[in-house]
Amino acid sequence: MICMKVNIPPQLCEIDDELKAIYHSNKSICIWLFKTRSERNRFLDETVSMNKTQREAYYLNNFEPVYLDIN
Repeated sequence: MICMKVNIPPQLCEIDDELKAIYHSNKSICIWLFKTRSERNRFLDETVSMNKTQREAYYLNNFEPVYLDIN
């Protein structure tokens, strides 16, 4: 296991993990949020071979984005 200390906004931590999909590269980490577990699972199944840019486009074209106000 690898753990890195970061300051995650509390609003994000409060969301059920089954409503989040996480992608990382050597430059960034992305967390997509979903309204239902079935949406998240569909996203994971259908984007398994996609890169970050393709996943972002798929998310925006196929789901209603969930945004957090973390200010």
